[in-house]
Amino acid sequence: MRTVPNDATIGVGQRYVRVALVGQPNVGKSSVFRRLTGRYTTVSNFPGTSVELVRGHAHLDWVAVEVTDTPGLHALLPSSDEERVTRRMLVDGGADVIVHVVDAKNLPLQLPLTLQLLELGRPLVLALNIMDEAERVGMRIAHGLLAERLGVPVVAVVAVEGRGIEDLRRAIIHQVTAPLAPVPHYANGVREAIAQIEAQLEGAYPTDRMGIAALVLQGDEEILEMVAAAEPDGGTAARALAARLAAGFGAPAPYRVAVERQRAAEELLRGVVEVAEDETVRWADRLGRQLSRPLFGVPALILVLYVGLYLFVGRLGGGVVVDWLETSVFERWINPQLERLFQGIPWPSVRALYVGEYGMLTLGVRYAMAIVLPIVGAFFLFFSVLEDSGYFPRLALLLDRVFKRLGLSGRAVIPMVLGFACDTMATMVTRTLDTRRERVLATLLLALAIPCSAQLGVILALLAGEPLAVVTWLVAVTGTFLLVGYVGARVLPGERPTFQMEVPPLRRPRLGNVLLKTVTRVQWYFLEVLPLFLLASILLWIGNLTGVWQLVIRGMAPVVAVLGLPVETAQVFLLGFFRRDYGAAGLFDLHQMGLLDPVQIAVAGVTLTLFVPCIAQFLMMVQERGWRVALAMLGFITPFAFGVGFLVNAVLRAVT
Repeated sequence: MRTVPNDATIGVGQRYVRVALVGQPNVGKSSVFRRLTGRYTTVSNFPGTSVELVRGHAHLDWVAVEVTDTPGLHALLPSSDEERVTRRMLVDGGADVIVHVVDAKNLPLQLPLTLQLLELGRPLVLALNIMDEAERVGMRIAHGLLAERLGVPVVAVVAVEGRGIEDLRRAIIHQVTAPLAPVPHYANGVREAIAQIEAQLEGAYPTDRMGIAALVLQGDEEILEMVAAAEPDGGTAARALAARLAAGFGAPAPYRVAVERQRAAEELLRGVVEVAEDETVRWADRLGRQLSRPLFGVPALILVLYVGLYLFVGRLGGGVVVDWLETSVFERWINPQLERLFQGIPWPSVRALYVGEYGMLTLGVRYAMAIVLPIVGAFFLFFSVLEDSGYFPRLALLLDRVFKRLGLSGRAVIPMVLGFACDTMATMVTRTLDTRRERVLATLLLALAIPCSAQLGVILALLAGEPLAVVTWLVAVTGTFLLVGYVGARVLPGERPTFQMEVPPLRRPRLGNVLLKTVTRVQWYFLEVLPLFLLASILLWIGNLTGVWQLVIRGMAPVVAVLGLPVETAQVFLLGFFRRDYGAAGLFDLHQMGLLDPVQIAVAGVTLTLFVPCIAQFLMMVQERGWRVALAMLGFITPFAFGVGFLVNAVLRAVT
């Protein structure tokens, strides 16, 4: 019998127990995390949310634990950066107890990962999540029998409702000191091959040597480097033995190992899972299938965008609510009160720092509170409803064929959709894409043609009364996205993308989940944006005080004149570099002052949308893609945006 390969014992004053939540995307790890810790992390029905390790602390009974929510993992042999993050944490011994969260409906497909986790020699708990959906489709799982065969606790859970969480807590604590379960036997020489490599290893490893040996057999380069560093002979003997054994399989070692694990999983599940044959398909299942098919899915997508983005975010959030806050709250009450409050300051330049054209309170706070906040709030509410319903994976399937022509897969829908919330966050999420080519293309398209929620909301509110401007903006931005993606897919070298995704059930959004996600995201966004708006106001104040601002605006005057725009829009583009939404808010102000005609509104909206990303997004581009690539993208985007703006102005002036 194997023993726990660490010093985890429960006692007074003991260090906390480290618990890792592991599983494929869409199995509800983040919901389990929130139930165990009480800490919110983005809970999404699509992969790519948990890009980095998210940690929280809790007490399970009387034991202090640190719970880690990990990125989605299909196998210990990783195929993406997010899988490498999780695998590295597990192999490095970063967990005292592993909780494998699975979608109960897909247990036969996900149990092979359970067997791989057993190979690591860590205490394990199997959490059968989303049991309500499994029961609804007629599945009956004898989890007690499965627990007996595996030798680990198997707990039925419905994390979104909190069902089974107390049983899961008890199982985790029990496993801290429980003996390790044996690993099922793999046939056709696979288990013997792993055992031979395991016997060859002499070095010290942070995890069980069986798990290391299985990955060596499959030729995992990262693990081979670990073995080379740990073994006295630099891993030469283990590598040679693995190559010889793999050659005898008659098929690639990763394939042969995967087949035998699947067979072992099927044997374990014999008599454990039963599925009723007379279950009828409910309307949500039929609707879910239709949403991923073009004939129904495309009109549904157009309807969702029209109702959600145009009417709810643009007209209601960016129109009705913003107008009320701007006119009734700030212009009639708050700003006059602030002007009177600071009237006593005898130095005009100091007074202008707080109130006036570039004042932190009358400009920075007003933009953040009266223009950005209601739009961001409306967008995040709309976004959370779609996210909680399970619509996004179906959108990924629907757009996969189109995205393939752009050098991307349907999986790239995830960062693109997140980009409408925050392009900085979405740029970070591009690391979940499988190839460097996809990551570079997605980063470029995010920086060029995906407006963030606040910018999008302000622009939609700005264009809402001008149908020609709306159509022009939509055609120009969408056309740019498709054209640049199509050309980029043929210019950039690299492999063609592949796509696989588990599709969760289509659900009725839960009010509690939707509100929690919305409030959390608005709070995060506002805490991020308000300091930047205040900083931008200070920089504008300094520039105005020193005369630098006027010089820059005069320098840009010929550029905006070529676009047929008034000189005041130069200030808007400079504001947009501080924050995309700051620039959009400035454009909204110009429109309110009557300085833009319908054609100028369309030209300014298109150019500002395609203009350089904000500072935060640019720095994230540098972090993810490097200085060279980020600067090259910036050098392409800036003239391209003004070129499209010039073309739009010429066409509209010719036809109107």
